[in-house]
Amino acid sequence: MLENKIAIVTGGTRGIGLAIVRKFLDNGAKVILFGSREESVNKAVDLLRNENDTYEVTGYYPNLCKAEEVDEIFKDVVDKYGHIDILINNAGVTATTPIEEYTVDEFDKTMDINIKATFVCSKEVVKYMKEEGKGVIINTSSMVSLYGQPRGVAYPTSKYAVNGLTKSLARELGKYNIRVNAIAPGVTNTDMVANLPKEYIEPLLKTIPLGRVGEPEELANAYLFLASDLASYITGAVLSVDGAAMN
Repeated sequence: MLENKIAIVTGGTRGIGLAIVRKFLDNGAKVILFGSREESVNKAVDLLRNENDTYEVTGYYPNLCKAEEVDEIFKDVVDKYGHIDILINNAGVTATTPIEEYTVDEFDKTMDINIKATFVCSKEVVKYMKEEGKGVIINTSSMVSLYGQPRGVAYPTSKYAVNGLTKSLARELGKYNIRVNAIAPGVTNTDMVANLPKEYIEPLLKTIPLGRVGEPEELANAYLFLASDLASYITGAVLSVDGAAMN
């Protein structure tokens, strides 16, 4: 479905991001994954290459909030492959800190990684996609962008901003044949969710009609669809993949 496509996936070293990278590789894409640390990037790349020695995957660890670092890598990718077809803005952090204990620094960190980095990477990739006359940007939102959450206000705030960025860029970039969508995962079996307090997760499970959490591969299937030509007339959408949780 993505034969010979060039895809960049931020937050691609674990969880949903790693599942996206693997799914894209399985469907013929060449993938550049981004992570926060050299160690985690190398570990993910080695893991994937050991799984399948035909995978064409490389990794980087830029500061996603620094446009010059991001653009330097994008330029290297274009120099090597000629173009960038797909950008997945998946890097993100969460927290469940009560409002009275929230520090400004913690709030800023969440906003930087979840929304500023999404803006920076999108901004820097657009010029390359414009030159190619097409492109796909998919942002990772969250079901809490639609419903909020009991604690940790910065996370749903940042994901609500991701939705606004997605819809606005879709309108701005449509004339260049660049599609921009978001996926809003529900409770998914990742390290991030595993680290959340039990008392936070258990009530959520009761709200899921399918009766279980999602698996990273199930989320990756949705990214694959939106990245592929099967979604050629879909832009500006925020696709919920959450088992109808909270609906």
